This record gives sequence, C-alpha cells and structure tokens, in this order.
Amino acid sequence: MIRSPEFQAKFKTLFENEKRRLLFSGRSATEKFAIKSDDLMDEVDFTSFQIENQMRMRLATREALYLKKIEEALERIRAGTFGRCERCEEEIELRRLEARPTTTLCVACKEASERKEKLHIDGHAHKSLGRQIKFA
Repeated sequence: MIRSPEFQAKFKTLFENEKRRLLFSGRSATEKFAIKSDDLMDEVDFTSFQIENQMRMRLATREALYLKKIEEALERIRAGTFGRCERCEEEIELRRLEARPTTTLCVACKEASERKEKLHIDGHAHKSLGRQIKFA
C-alpha cells in the first residue's frame, strides 16, 4: 500500500502544493519586515513594531524549517523510501503520515526517541520525571 503509485502521487502533490504556498508567502517577506516611517512615530510604536517583527521572523524561520522538511520528503519520494521509518525501516502507518506527512519515524521509534530525550545529559533519568505524587 505505501509503495503504490497512488500513495506516492498523493503525498508528492501535497508536498508540492505546500512548497508553492511557502515560497509564495516568502516572496512578500521583505515587505513584511520593511520599516515604514508611520511605524516609527514614538518609542511605544517602535517597540510594538519590533515585537511584531520578531514574531514574523519566528514564523519565517518555522516556515523555512518546514520547507526543508518538505524538500527532504520529496527527495524520499524520488528515492522510493518515503513512508518507511528511517530507524527500523518498517512502514509508517498511513494515519501517522496523514497527520504528520514529513515524519521520518514510525510511532514506536518516535516514542523511543522521546523517552531517550527525557534522560539527563549524564545518562540518568531526571529526578522529577520518575516521581509519582501521592495524595493522601
């Protein structure tokens, strides 16, 4: 099922549409970040402008990272590896791919990865993670 041409075409179309949307929205980024003389009326306006610009920059960064993930997914489609877990090489469930199309891990490997992330740098479980709070 995962390797079917219909499956590949469905996700390829999805990724290409998302890529076009992101690239189009990025074209107007220079307009979004431009300082207009009306924005610099006083310190409060300038501060507000700076905060808005920081939010726009965060969004632009997130979109750039998402675009990179889309490019990588398109490459996996071209290579014939899309829909396979990069760790265990089992097929990723269709429901997971539909929920998170750029994923590279099956649910089991993602959960294992998240458990590993919860370990402290020195290899020990963080003290607050393993404790259960008991109520009387």
